[in-house]
Amino acid sequence: MNMRERLDISAYFVVGPENTLGRPVPEVIRAAVQQGFSCVQLRSKTASARELIRLCQETAEVLQALQKQDEVVLLVDDRLDVVLAAREQGIKVDGIHVGQSDIPVAICRKYLGEEAVIGLSARTNELLDYVRHTDTSDIDYFGAGPLHETPTKRDCGRGADGRIITRSFEELTELHRISPVPVVVGGGVKARDLPALKATGVEGFFVVSAVAGAEDPGRAAEEMVSIWRRS
Repeated sequence: MNMRERLDISAYFVVGPENTLGRPVPEVIRAAVQQGFSCVQLRSKTASARELIRLCQETAEVLQALQKQDEVVLLVDDRLDVVLAAREQGIKVDGIHVGQSDIPVAICRKYLGEEAVIGLSARTNELLDYVRHTDTSDIDYFGAGPLHETPTKRDCGRGADGRIITRSFEELTELHRISPVPVVVGGGVKARDLPALKATGVEGFFVVSAVAGAEDPGRAAEEMVSIWRRS
């Protein structure tokens, strides 16, 4: 199954054990996917490799139980070792998301193959110039942000002088115009941001705490997907 051809980043959920207020991660993922989230990225700076591999297994089982394994893309943030180990154990992990200081995209492509999905965080400073000149032959989408300061990734968008550089809707409109690959935007995104974000033309939004930290993750997910689709 070539998930690159089925990639839908319109409603993109990033989650790890530290984001769910102590609730089981697979349960929160189930709630988000049932309400229309189309992409799941497992991200944790605290979980061990074995914990992440188990989380890949549990998430793949959730997607299979919902009969979404061929629709919803499952990615792991940063950890090529986890993706390779999970695949070695027969777990369906579709790819990886990497940042500027992570394993180079070309190496990910070499080890994961032509059908894997690979996302890349667009550099914060000189974002537009970076997107214009980056070789995108091995990547499937850019992740850009933050739209607002975000507690789940306090260094996100931090410039050389230590200030947080957030993204304006005008800048995101230009980013969409010049990017050769789809763009998904996150960083403190709330439901109220979605109509203006959709108007920029970008292909999707990503969230962590807006769903994972919500009192009712399913209801929060449903609201966000519904607003995005009808905007």
